[in-house]
Amino acid sequence: MDRRQERETETQRKAAMAALALAPAEELKRLCTAAGISGEAEMLRGPETGLVSVRGRIGGGGAPFNFGEATVTRATVRLPGGEIGHAYALGRDKEKARLAAIADALWQDPTRRAEVEDKILAPLRAAQAEADATSRAETAATKVDFFTMVRGED
Repeated sequence: MDRRQERETETQRKAAMAALALAPAEELKRLCTAAGISGEAEMLRGPETGLVSVRGRIGGGGAPFNFGEATVTRATVRLPGGEIGHAYALGRDKEKARLAAIADALWQDPTRRAEVEDKILAPLRAAQAEADATSRAETAATKVDFFTMVRGED
């Protein structure tokens, strides 16, 4: 595999991991069960819960400052075929982190990638796109257009 293909695969894997991290826990569990994904994996790390520092910016462009901390759960698994999967998820749901790590490991197996994309990632991305569209529509409904009326005076 040449360097360009490696970067493309890495970008696709990052997108897959992001979709898994953003997925609601119950939806991920339902999709994994429906896809017949077994929980057969060796736990290499976790699932364990910890804290990460959250940084913010005033106005989106100001100097960064420490805003607070968020709870994150992570897991690392190894499948019988040797693929290693990692997952991080906001919150304390250890089962979600474990299933996301298994899905990541399965995604890395070229023979299972299409199955993971079709049965798990595609429905998650569709649901996330729908939620984003709903949020944008709700936000747009509150938009106020200001205008200035100009009098005929100079």
